[in-house]
Amino acid sequence: MKRISVLGLDVGRKRIGVAGCDGTGLIATGLTTIHRTSFEKDIQQLQQLIHEREVQVLVVGLPYNMDGSLGFQAKQVQKFVGRISQILQLPVEYMDERLTSIEAIAHLKAQKLFSTWDKGAIDRHAACIILQQWLDYKRSKIDNNRYLT
Repeated sequence: MKRISVLGLDVGRKRIGVAGCDGTGLIATGLTTIHRTSFEKDIQQLQQLIHEREVQVLVVGLPYNMDGSLGFQAKQVQKFVGRISQILQLPVEYMDERLTSIEAIAHLKAQKLFSTWDKGAIDRHAACIILQQWLDYKRSKIDNNRYLT
């Protein structure tokens, strides 16, 4: 089985939640939260994670509006990701991230890990949800192709 290394990103104005996956591509785990101070420092922290984890793909949550259109924040995310993709020389895939923060809060509350003071935990968990959705989607495509051949 081919090893996979992917980072999931929940990009916000103040923080970037970061998740990674196991080498089999089955399980996403929250890794860290990057507290944004400057574009250069954001890139530096991402480069370190990419190097350590030998990342092959970035999966980024795209905050669509509830009607499915791209609003201001989604365009800001695309602009930021376009810049980092060029610098990091990595392919990017987007996943719909609508309601992932709400889902992340619910998961954290259920595990009794929720704190209104730790916004970074919500961002990390949202990145984990985004990445897990992508991993599940990719796996279902592979499984469906097996049945078609």
